[in-house]
Amino acid sequence: MIQLRGIFRNATRHAAEQCLSVKNQPMPRASISTGPQQQNGNFYEFRTYYIQPHLNAAFLKLTNEKIHLRTAHSELVGYWSVEYGGLNQVFHIWKYDSYAQRASVRAALAQDPSWIEQYISKAMPMLSTQDNEVTYLVPWSNIQKPPKDGGVFELATFQMKPGGPAVWAKAFQAAVGTHSGSGYAHSVGVFHSEFGPLNQVHVLWWYESADQRAAIRHKAHGDARVVAAVRESATYLVSQKSKLMFPCTFSPIK
Repeated sequence: MIQLRGIFRNATRHAAEQCLSVKNQPMPRASISTGPQQQNGNFYEFRTYYIQPHLNAAFLKLTNEKIHLRTAHSELVGYWSVEYGGLNQVFHIWKYDSYAQRASVRAALAQDPSWIEQYISKAMPMLSTQDNEVTYLVPWSNIQKPPKDGGVFELATFQMKPGGPAVWAKAFQAAVGTHSGSGYAHSVGVFHSEFGPLNQVHVLWWYESADQRAAIRHKAHGDARVVAAVRESATYLVSQKSKLMFPCTFSPIK
C-alpha cells in the first residue's frame, strides 16, 4: 500500500510539473490573414427593384424621364433591366465616397420636392419590393467601362465560404483573370459584399450579345487554363447565380 502511495505521489508531482512547464511557455499568437484591403472609403450600393409586371414599361419610362432628379445628388454607375435570371427587375449601382456622404444624400432627397412629387410618389406604387447591398471593389479590380456601347451585361454572383478576400482572393482573381486576360469576356468590376448577404462576390461582365456570350463560354470551357483556375476557385464556392441584363438608355455604363 505504501509503495502504491509513493507511485501515485510521484505521478501527481510529474503531471503538475508538466502543467507548470506548459503554463510558463509563451502562448502562440493567432495568425489571421486580412489580405489586401481597400485604400479608400468608396463603396458601391447595389439596388434591385422588383416591378409589378403590368407596370414594368411605365416604370422604365418614368425613370428615363426623371432620373436626372436623382443623379443631381450622387453618382450613378449603371442602370439595367434584367432580361434573364429574374423577371420585371431593374438593377442599379450607385457610388458613394463615404457613409456620411450617403446619409447626406438620402437626407437631401427626402427634402427635394421635385424628386418626391415627380418621381417617388409615382414610382413607389409600381414596385412590389426593393433590395439593397453595400459592396466594395475588391482591391485588384477597378471599374472598367466596356470597349463600346451596347451589348449585354451579366451579373454573376458567387456565394463564397466565410473569410472574405483574405481567403478566396488569390484563387478567384486567377479565375477572373483567365477569362478577361484571354479575351473571353470584359470585366466591368468585381465587388464583394459588406452589408446584405455576406461572403458574396459579384462579377459584372460585358459581352457584345447574348449569343456571343454563349459561344465564348463554350470555347472557354475547353481551355485548360480556364478549367484549372475555375476548379481551384470552386473549392471556396458555396453556390452561384447570374442575371443577364440590358443597359437602360440613361445608364452611364451601356
